Amino acid sequence: MIHVGENTWNLRIYITDLQVERHLRVRGDQHIGGIMLQLVDPENPKDWSDHALWWPEKNIWLSRTRSTLDQVGVQANSLLHFTPMHKILRVQMPDLRHIDCRVDFSIKTFAAVVNLCKDLDIRHPEELSLCKPLESEHLKKNFAKFPPKKIPIIEPDGTVYLQPAADTNSFIPINSTYHGSNGSLDRSHNGNFLCAPVSPYATTPRKAGTAPGTPISSPTGTWKHSSSGYTTYDSSSSLGDFQENLAASPRIPSPDVRNRLVRPKTLIEKARMNIGWLDSSLSIMEQGIREYDTLCLKFKYYTFFDLNPKYDQVRINQLYEQAKWSILNEELDYTEEESLMFAALQFQINQQNDTYPGLDFPIDSSNGTDDDIDSALNELQITLEGPNVNKEGNITKIPELSDYLRFLKPKKFTMKGYKRYFFTYRDLHLHLYKSAEESRRGAPVITINLRGCEVTPDVILSQNKFAIRLEVPPEGSIGPNTEVWIRCETEEQYAKWMAACRLASKGRSLADSSYDSEVSNIRTLLSLQKPTQGALVNVDPRSIDVNEYLSSKMSRKLSNKSAHRILEAHANVRKLSLIDAKMKYIQAWQSLPNFGVSLFVIKFDGHKKEELLGVAHNRIMRMDLNTGDHIKTWRYNTMKAWNVNWGIKCMMIQFHDENVVFSCLSADCKVVHEFIGGYIFMSMRSKENNQTLNEEMFHKLTGGWI
Repeated sequence: MIHVGENTWNLRIYITDLQVERHLRVRGDQHIGGIMLQLVDPENPKDWSDHALWWPEKNIWLSRTRSTLDQVGVQANSLLHFTPMHKILRVQMPDLRHIDCRVDFSIKTFAAVVNLCKDLDIRHPEELSLCKPLESEHLKKNFAKFPPKKIPIIEPDGTVYLQPAADTNSFIPINSTYHGSNGSLDRSHNGNFLCAPVSPYATTPRKAGTAPGTPISSPTGTWKHSSSGYTTYDSSSSLGDFQENLAASPRIPSPDVRNRLVRPKTLIEKARMNIGWLDSSLSIMEQGIREYDTLCLKFKYYTFFDLNPKYDQVRINQLYEQAKWSILNEELDYTEEESLMFAALQFQINQQNDTYPGLDFPIDSSNGTDDDIDSALNELQITLEGPNVNKEGNITKIPELSDYLRFLKPKKFTMKGYKRYFFTYRDLHLHLYKSAEESRRGAPVITINLRGCEVTPDVILSQNKFAIRLEVPPEGSIGPNTEVWIRCETEEQYAKWMAACRLASKGRSLADSSYDSEVSNIRTLLSLQKPTQGALVNVDPRSIDVNEYLSSKMSRKLSNKSAHRILEAHANVRKLSLIDAKMKYIQAWQSLPNFGVSLFVIKFDGHKKEELLGVAHNRIMRMDLNTGDHIKTWRYNTMKAWNVNWGIKCMMIQFHDENVVFSCLSADCKVVHEFIGGYIFMSMRSKENNQTLNEEMFHKLTGGWI
């Protein structure tokens, strides 16, 4: 005889909004959705539609409402949380401001970023991601070497247990102080076990992203308890409820926020900065983030698609701010002239903001910037352009470039200098002759295939130095991994040949429509670096805080001349509008050596020596750990497959002629995998105005399971 109720058992569910625990009599074959309906009181007018079941012990959302308790593994000793999926997340923007946003903690991080960027009016959210805040201590060790930490959880009944870390990206910042001095659990930071306490400055609630009645955490505001028992926010505090203008940023962040910025001093420290990126395929909650924690929203992929001043006011401003802080924190190498150019552009932007405070960007649709930027940034399409074709479809002459330049193939322990040759460039190949006459009747002395080469500028205007450094891939005819230097005599020569080399590295010939704009961009950037002697400056140098415009190293180098040099450089850009100055800043940032190369400390299979892996938009590079020299380059268009052995955290990439196997020491290998897959996804974007973001394809390329 079967008694009713023998196959039922008690399930404990904690309702976070009401702070009460309920016990439901359930069966193993009951569906998750049915369990949630049992929790909802039909007479209670509260809207429970945003709630779902969270299983703290397993660190997962029970999001499949049609699954049964038996299917998901819930048993009688389990404790579930019935909690809102949307929670308040404190987001640090690229301009270092903190804003409190209502974010879905239950969906994949990629989808959460897409929704967040929609609220913030940022187009192309696939270029951004969330990362955990870093401190200077994080740059001292390879944290991927350490065992994953576990997160202590206190349940309502006082039960304490360790929550298992997420499957990937188990990095937890150092200031995750779990225990007080007496050994008890420390919950002094609003229950924030994962992130250092955020600054009370420059923090504003986001009106558009916050539901009515939702309290916003604030260390400077005050809390009141209403007669209904709900906590309300005192609107008289310094954090009023207003829409933040993200298209214009404060000139200076609070000292507390700026002091927390990490400043990498070596290539290894720069590589360790990539440890904090969240796994795009997991939810925010699954990665240890809780309500009121802080995450940084940053541009992760350095391919800025369709950057348009008409539609991208917020995006351009935040991109400029990220560029600015990367310059001031010396995350990239640049010359003295380039440093002063950046400072001058920043000074002009501040001047424009002071002149038109609170206004959005003035739009000038006739400046032609859109086309220039678009053509310069469409670098992921590695295609060989054909020869010029006239209106009738007949092939015309293929463009060529020829001139006398100087050539050097550097070697250690040699005193040989540059040698003069007559250079001709045609169809992605450099041909070197002893003279112009030889080029018409003889064979070239040297031939270099520029397809896939690495191009690095080496320009010092004060020394009249205009050099181009090329790292030629193995298919080049002068030997594998060969570095060659080319020196031009004039700026005009440099602009033409540098533009040709950059296009050739992407597989594009002189017939490409972007060649002229590339030459023009190079000329413009060079002209901006020239100080205007004797220019009339109506600004007192003593009123300029040079630390606002120069890195600490450059400020020390220029000493008491810093302010005067900035004003001299400003004379070149004083007529630029606000939007033009920001676009020029971004453009100059993109022209720096090693821009857009994300670094990782790795070990190749079978090697004991630590090396660097550089991941860029179209290639990965094996690099020297100390000098950053490129040892070998692999292009994505020669890649056949890439996958990860999650058991040993090892990644293998298959190319046409070899397999590359390595383990990552400075971050989880999933981070490296996601960078590579993400860049390949970026290369698939088109210019169709009505295109939709293919999230499924993104996860296929970045998830590591294909």
